[in-house]
Amino acid sequence: MSTPQIVVHHDKELMAEAAAARLITKVVDAQSARGAASVVLTGGRNGNGLLAALAAAPARDAVDWSRLDLWWGDERFLPAGDPDRNATQAREALLDAVPLDPARLHEMPAAQAEFGADADAAAAAYASELAAAARPEDHGPVPAFDVLLLGVGPDTHVASLFPELPGVRETERTVVGVHGAPKPPPTRISLTLPAIRAAREVWLLAAGEDKARAAAMALSGAGEIQAPAAGARGRARTLWLLDRPAAALLPPALYPPASP
Repeated sequence: MSTPQIVVHHDKELMAEAAAARLITKVVDAQSARGAASVVLTGGRNGNGLLAALAAAPARDAVDWSRLDLWWGDERFLPAGDPDRNATQAREALLDAVPLDPARLHEMPAAQAEFGADADAAAAAYASELAAAARPEDHGPVPAFDVLLLGVGPDTHVASLFPELPGVRETERTVVGVHGAPKPPPTRISLTLPAIRAAREVWLLAAGEDKARAAAMALSGAGEIQAPAAGARGRARTLWLLDRPAAALLPPALYPPASP
């Protein structure tokens, strides 16, 4: 796995704008090289902030949206269209405004639909969808995503992998149902660390003073069971995108002094 790189921006708005610009460049490059690109989206305030910045970016039309596969790192197991679902928020922030191919939009299953209240069955179905999309050159049960986005929680959780809970300990399955999450709603679906580590690049987003302890813990050698963000690494690159408040507890030697 790659060694984390850190970029610190002045504030969360600049962080979101810079992350959006990076993502546009990465997607365009991947589409030029392979014909299509794949990105895993994240929810939360930083993930949605990035999508809003992407919607407003003048360069967004450089992306061929019809050749972009979008997946999710986790989802709140709520009915379709619920305002708290990550997919609902992503549609409002960006997805409804761009010409996506509906067949390439891979939302995680909703509650009260095909799988009723069975989050574990819904997780298994999403794992099957990922496996069907994986190519031989991906060398695994999920696609080698070009970029996998993750928000970092104040407790160091990423996706819906919370410290010490069973999901962060999973080593075989690529998607799990999460029960008893410490923040509402308690039932969720999440990629596991093995699925996250299949990505070419993993970008972790953290902004605000409440994320400073989590960033410092995850980047100081903590174990992934206690600090799931520490275990989120990409094959080729692991990029931490922070604002100054979130980086407040990091030694300045960890990141370039020229970070904007």
